[in-house]
Amino acid sequence: MRNISLKFKKVWKSAFIFASLSFLIVTVTQAQDLVEGKTLFKNKCASCHNLDRESTGPALTPKLNELDEAWAIKWIKNWKALVDSGDKQAIEAAKLKPTEMTTFPTLTDDQIKNIIAYAKVGEPKKVAEVGAAVKDEGASSLSIAGVIAIIILSIVILVVLGRAVKMLERLILQKQGIDIVEEEKVSLAVGVKGLFKNKKFVFFFVLCLVMVLGSFGWMGMWDTGVHTGYQPVQPIKFSHELHAGINQIDCQYCHTSAFKSKNSTIPSLNVCMNCHKSVQAIQENGSISPEIQKIYTALGYDPTTQTYDKSKEKPVEWVRVHNLPDFAYFNHSQHVVVGEEAIRKEKGLKPNEPVCFACHGPVNTMEEVYQYSPLTMKWCVNCHKDADISGKKNDAFYANVIAAHEKIKKGEKITPAMLGGLECGKCHY
Repeated sequence: MRNISLKFKKVWKSAFIFASLSFLIVTVTQAQDLVEGKTLFKNKCASCHNLDRESTGPALTPKLNELDEAWAIKWIKNWKALVDSGDKQAIEAAKLKPTEMTTFPTLTDDQIKNIIAYAKVGEPKKVAEVGAAVKDEGASSLSIAGVIAIIILSIVILVVLGRAVKMLERLILQKQGIDIVEEEKVSLAVGVKGLFKNKKFVFFFVLCLVMVLGSFGWMGMWDTGVHTGYQPVQPIKFSHELHAGINQIDCQYCHTSAFKSKNSTIPSLNVCMNCHKSVQAIQENGSISPEIQKIYTALGYDPTTQTYDKSKEKPVEWVRVHNLPDFAYFNHSQHVVVGEEAIRKEKGLKPNEPVCFACHGPVNTMEEVYQYSPLTMKWCVNCHKDADISGKKNDAFYANVIAAHEKIKKGEKITPAMLGGLECGKCHY
């Protein structure tokens, strides 16, 4: 029986170590799954779906909590094939539409599971402080609480079994007439101190500490320079929701350079004055809206006389929201003009939505603009891998490339100019 007790103690220690390692591994893995699910949701689903409210499509959090996961995976990957197969649930779901849902055959089952896991959990919207980035939520409190509950329950069961084994040992020894020596009780402090003298325990504790700190360090380094959710305080509280959403002002009206140059510049205040010379949002006390007054002050404009005083002009110090490293080159016009069709198809944008939404998100719902996409190299590369440009054969840019390749095949002279070598952006950043 003594051997049984010794074996049980070894099993108890092994089980405790296994449970602790499982907790760490599951927590880190679950966090990474939810992070990827959140990224995929924003890139693939957010243009039509919200988590907690109806949009073009239904609210995903309550809907996905109702649906069977295996069926949801098939629906998201290729709902048309599911309808064609005669699935009754799919046929009924296909009837609920103002617009047709995009299929995602390139997504793997694991990627779709990550989207579903994130959508089921959801998250409250956080407003970032000035100069700060919104961090990913990681593992949900519910999943962590579940793992902790399982570990605690396992430990309780092991402790109960341990006490039961000791009681059986005492009964057997009493029947054999052997005197039982009572174990001396020690205080908690002495017990903990003795625990840390155990080399195996110290090694296990240090190993866990290294794993936890290493995981947090790795995630911290991975997120360095990623400013998803960055929302600085601007000198004038310009509402995109009011202008682009409620009033439906086209993006090109203010950001005209995005469609003809590398940069999408901030419009001058003269563009604002096209409307706000008349629109003054008069308040109850008869004064002009303080935000519109800031425009007048910056331009040295007197609304009563409708005259400008150039000596009072001063620039508005806007805070840049979207920042790329100096070594990264991005051309707006190349994407929103030449690549518009491919980007729209890849991101599942509706015809009435500007192509800008593909990267900047639903700007027409933002009271204040924040960085919607991660803007990382991986994010850009994934789009370049998935975007279909096979339908661009008649586009002038691709037609020139094809013509240049035909010349190369024939051994004719080819110059950099024929491949766009005279474009300003080739040299001037």
